[in-house]
Amino acid sequence: MQASEKRRALDESMGIDDDDEDTQANKYLCFRIGKESYGIGIKHLIEIIELQHMSMIPDLPDYVKGVINLRGKMIPIIDLRLRFRLEERDYDDRTCIVITEIDAVLIGFIVDTVEEVIEIPESQVSPAPKFKGQGDHDQYISGLGKVGEAVKILLDIEKVVQDQAVRELATASEAAAK
Repeated sequence: MQASEKRRALDESMGIDDDDEDTQANKYLCFRIGKESYGIGIKHLIEIIELQHMSMIPDLPDYVKGVINLRGKMIPIIDLRLRFRLEERDYDDRTCIVITEIDAVLIGFIVDTVEEVIEIPESQVSPAPKFKGQGDHDQYISGLGKVGEAVKILLDIEKVVQDQAVRELATASEAAAK
């Protein structure tokens, strides 16, 4: 099944009309890493899979855990916990891989657990706070979504993978699969 077919099937299972861009505009897949809840726009979501064997590739950043072969496609896998410089933890039965498509390239992200798909109206999204002396990790936070009393950290998933080594690996994986 092609990535676009997978996305359509996932959208249908969540009641999302893929043909209407407006229906996807404020919808986010929410997941947990540690105690925090994060969200990524569903327009990038292809599928959610269980954790599986990853082939390690040498000389990549430590947060790139390797690649998986998913139905003949080689997909680089990033552990978001490590990407965000959080403490590493053992994977469990709730740990999963969120497969995304960014600039026509498939990339997977390991998350502690997937929560839900929710709609967060633009009026409930605040810009990410900026602090002096802060590292580059704020560059991939697109905003903070207010959902009742909870806060969802909304990620600009394209910026999460701006690392040149990751982009080159993803592009090479796509080329190898053709």
